[in-house]
Amino acid sequence: MRALRFTTRRRAVASVLTTALALALTVAAPASGAGIDTASGAGSSTASGAGDGAGGGVQPLPALGALGANYNENLDQLNHRELRRARADWVRGFYVLPEADSVPPAQSPTLRAVRDAHDSGLRTVLSLKFPRAGSSFPRPGSAEMAAELARLDRVLPQVFATADIVTIGNEPFIESIPAERDERLNEFYETVARHVIDRRSELCGAECGTHLYMGALNRLDLPRNRTPAVERYLAFVRGTPEIEGVDLHPHVADQARIQDFLDYTLPRLRPEQTFLVTEFSLVWYWKRHMTDRIPAAFAERYGYAADTEVWQVIDEAIEQPFPSRKWDDLLSQSPWFEVKKHLLRDEMERFRSTGRLAVATYGFNQIPSMTAGWSATKPPWLLNSVFADLTVRPAGQGMAAPGYAWLDDFRALQETADGAGPCSGLDTVRVCARQPGPVGRSSEGSTRSGASPS
Repeated sequence: MRALRFTTRRRAVASVLTTALALALTVAAPASGAGIDTASGAGSSTASGAGDGAGGGVQPLPALGALGANYNENLDQLNHRELRRARADWVRGFYVLPEADSVPPAQSPTLRAVRDAHDSGLRTVLSLKFPRAGSSFPRPGSAEMAAELARLDRVLPQVFATADIVTIGNEPFIESIPAERDERLNEFYETVARHVIDRRSELCGAECGTHLYMGALNRLDLPRNRTPAVERYLAFVRGTPEIEGVDLHPHVADQARIQDFLDYTLPRLRPEQTFLVTEFSLVWYWKRHMTDRIPAAFAERYGYAADTEVWQVIDEAIEQPFPSRKWDDLLSQSPWFEVKKHLLRDEMERFRSTGRLAVATYGFNQIPSMTAGWSATKPPWLLNSVFADLTVRPAGQGMAAPGYAWLDDFRALQETADGAGPCSGLDTVRVCARQPGPVGRSSEGSTRSGASPS
């Protein structure tokens, strides 16, 4: 495996990269991000205040600017042949904490997959998911919180030193009761984060290779979601030296809105902090077009009625997967998709231009939850995937067929910005991150098209 070739060397040069990137990341924090006070004991910092680097003796994670494969809840389905074809060296998924009550963490398929990926030379990102959409947050100091932390203690020994990055929380402002997305959410995640920080120090030591981020913020393109609780969440990230940054999930209806996430978030972090983008897509844009009529040329070629809608053809592909040519024709002949087929290229350029991207990961495979209950109104996550496992016939040799458009750009983005060599591994002092650019930069050709859905 290609990843194995640089496993040893990449760790040996990590300190060299850290020094080089520390010089590159001397971006002054805007005044709006300095001196944020949580007003709750979460701490505050100024541009020269809390924390240089990761704190606690942990070496800062280099701002690689890498692009990896996101598996979400299906890390146990990791396919090394597909990863090699895509040239991916980073993988990401999430672990749902209540699983520890029914499956011993040492036997968890997800946590075993993280260990196996790490042992094979891949770099790993694991999000810790605390699903609270159906139950209230336990209060700090309560018996319920003690039970939550005890469960976490059973999981963390399986995570430290095998996950390169751990994000504390998956999507807190979605995986919670709407009425409790206030200081109760903040208190819960601050308590959990401090506990993880303490356990990392105890279990992993000063040279621990696991780096901590807070995860992940959604729909920051909508002003109504920039609440006091989100401000406090980012203030905690800024004021906690051991936290290296925040994860962002820009799923949007308008590509230009992805810039809003950066404009809002980066000024609120310490200047040396970085960010993750472990999920991003145009899923709400795709959804707008599910009830469009299919392209006339496609309808004629494949014998569909002229008034057939896009979602109906996708439903047929779910029931009986298409040949690759038919799937590609559906999407390539649909102007709304064709015009966005370089999303990966364009958004990685945007993220890297900040000089502060640590790692981004993109949806890699179609998974059963994407097709269950398919209808005209179901979010079409399956259009994001690099490999089209469920709508296209297998490619053979133990691999799914690629989806339309994504694979070529994904492969090309494994190279450095100047094309001089690989950027996703640490076997070289080259890095993907470009020199820091203005936070307010927008991608060429982006336009706003009005309000995005929730």
